[in-house]
Amino acid sequence: MSNVIEISHLTKQYGKHRGVEDISFHVQEGDMFAFLGPNGAGKSTTIRAMLGMIGYTQGSIRILGKDAALEKKALLQKTGYMPSEAMFYPAMRVKDVISFAADMRGLDCREEAEKLCERLQVDTEKRIRELSLGNRKKVSIVCAMQHKPELLVLDEPTSGLDPLMQDVFFQLLLEANGKGTTCFLSSHVLSEVKKYCRNAAIIKNGQILKVDTVENLSRTGLRMVRVWKNGQEECFSHTGSTAELLQKLTAMEPEDVLIEEPSLEELFMRYYVDEAE
Repeated sequence: MSNVIEISHLTKQYGKHRGVEDISFHVQEGDMFAFLGPNGAGKSTTIRAMLGMIGYTQGSIRILGKDAALEKKALLQKTGYMPSEAMFYPAMRVKDVISFAADMRGLDCREEAEKLCERLQVDTEKRIRELSLGNRKKVSIVCAMQHKPELLVLDEPTSGLDPLMQDVFFQLLLEANGKGTTCFLSSHVLSEVKKYCRNAAIIKNGQILKVDTVENLSRTGLRMVRVWKNGQEECFSHTGSTAELLQKLTAMEPEDVLIEEPSLEELFMRYYVDEAE
């Protein structure tokens, strides 16, 4: 299986400030790949470099087999991009924005755009300035998906969407992925990553901490323990053996115990804490 995204030793500096430093990872064809990190970690910088929107200090990026720095037009023809903040001409009607996005590629996307607008409940007669953040986000989804791209690059795609529309969005994404579209989404909403994505990279302060399957990232042997005794509750984490945990609990003589696997959020925070220590 070929790689749709290949990033090798990418570094981007903004004067004295670092955007990303020596990051490398790849995304295989047909994957649903998550790019994880908090705000300011370097997710958007990486994405903008991938799509040729900004230059970079060193390294190389190949998207769909093309050099991102030299063949931007060709790779964008087969790529759908959804920015974290959807910005459109405020006086334009929604239908004209969607048509404009299709015309930029020289394609007739009316049939697919109509289907997407119906699924997402988009009012195409309204002007952009009349839309809420969530409704502008839905227009951005239509613009990104209407030409049935080989690669979808989505920067924090669900921010601003209500829970119902988040479900509709991911259903559309799964349908596109099932037809062969590779999906790359940056996020810090880890519950949706665990539910929908297969592989992930974790980035912190412009550097890649780990690249692995979401399943492996979730499997660390960590357990979250809650103990009740004399009306008091105590919480702690445990990474040793089960025998060691049982020995510790026996010594505590608790009245009640709850042992759980950590949430992906707790695991995610642990990667950051461990890296900082």
